[in-house]
Amino acid sequence: MMKKKNTAIIVLLGILSALFFIGCSKEETKTEEAVVPASQVVESKVTSSTAGYEDGIYFAMDEAFASSGWKETVTITVSGGKITDVDWNGVNIAAGVDKKTYDQAGKYNMVKFGKAQAEWYQQAQKAEAYLVANQDPTSISYTDSEGHTDDIAGVSVHVNSFFDLAAKALASGPVGRGQYADGAYFAIDESFGSSGWKEYVSVTVLNGRIASVSWSGVNKTGDDKKVFDMAGNYNMVKFGKAQAEWYQQAQKAEEFLIAKQDLNAITYSDDQGHTDDIAGVSIHVNSFYALVEKALAAGPVSLGSFADGGYYASEDAFGSSGWKGFVSLFVKNGNLVSVNWSGVNEAGDDKKQFAADGKYGMVKASALGKEWHEQASAVETYLLSTQDPKKISYKDESGHTDDIAGASIHVMDFYSLVEKALASGLKK
Repeated sequence: MMKKKNTAIIVLLGILSALFFIGCSKEETKTEEAVVPASQVVESKVTSSTAGYEDGIYFAMDEAFASSGWKETVTITVSGGKITDVDWNGVNIAAGVDKKTYDQAGKYNMVKFGKAQAEWYQQAQKAEAYLVANQDPTSISYTDSEGHTDDIAGVSVHVNSFFDLAAKALASGPVGRGQYADGAYFAIDESFGSSGWKEYVSVTVLNGRIASVSWSGVNKTGDDKKVFDMAGNYNMVKFGKAQAEWYQQAQKAEEFLIAKQDLNAITYSDDQGHTDDIAGVSIHVNSFYALVEKALAAGPVSLGSFADGGYYASEDAFGSSGWKGFVSLFVKNGNLVSVNWSGVNEAGDDKKQFAADGKYGMVKASALGKEWHEQASAVETYLLSTQDPKKISYKDESGHTDDIAGASIHVMDFYSLVEKALASGLKK
């Protein structure tokens, strides 16, 4: 059995972490006053069983995301000198809902796929209860170098990261809560930009602090901008002579926001939204900040039933009208957040753009006085509102419906493509 040692090293790491989070807080002066001097922290850590901890909320987070895509976090509440509540959780590199929420929704599935004795969140709760009962993150022994233990009944996951983070949080001193409400936040542009991308942000808030942010986008065929870029398909360095690829600069902007915790702590050098505040970033970041502000103002989102990512389906052949229809979908936090219904003719024209340019000619024959692209947009909006491709009724065999205001076109083909896209699975 290996007993944890090197408490002093843990304390020093914790103090460095505290300084990081102090810099992140908008109420910088108040947070600094709550930090215990290093000498007192060491004494408090050693004699915590008798002297007790300072009352307040403590927080610590891993410095980097693991290969699994998760970064673990620990939040501890101390009242009356004792640890009264502990939350062992995590945030994803793609942001969105926290690890416990994701697991409790049946999306982590450690029992099903890892043959574990219990789901991760259930084992995490047992580890939390152990710390509350023992009041000391060093009172744990491990059976191997991976951090498994026999001290906690019903726990087979490695717990060393949890106890390390707990020690780090307690050594740092109380940091309080941040200014935001905990939860997952999301915002997306209303339309595709001239570049062909519709940008979006996903934000995770834990203990009132922005703990993870993902700035990306989706194109008309359902590709995620970051994934597309990482695969070498965007090539901003090669073709735009940029100092770094788009996804690398986006990550720097995300890290800057997490460090500052303040949407107003950014200055722009021009009307296009470029900034000199973030080293290594030459892209405009005003759209990123605007989307984060929009997401936080909208409030937390709930977790939907779909798997996150892009979906795509196309008709097999050109129809009698000369068009081959297609649908792209994008899912975030389990919810449909982007839908694009269009088509292509043998000349390669995009049906929506063709109609928007006045070349389709439906407006003259439409009882609604609307062109095809306008009615298609109404159909997309309806699906986003229902989040259910089966929630539609038809009034004839051609697939017309009275369910969608602003659409007199037949929509059966659209819904068939949506179901086909979802059944085909995520784009690769």
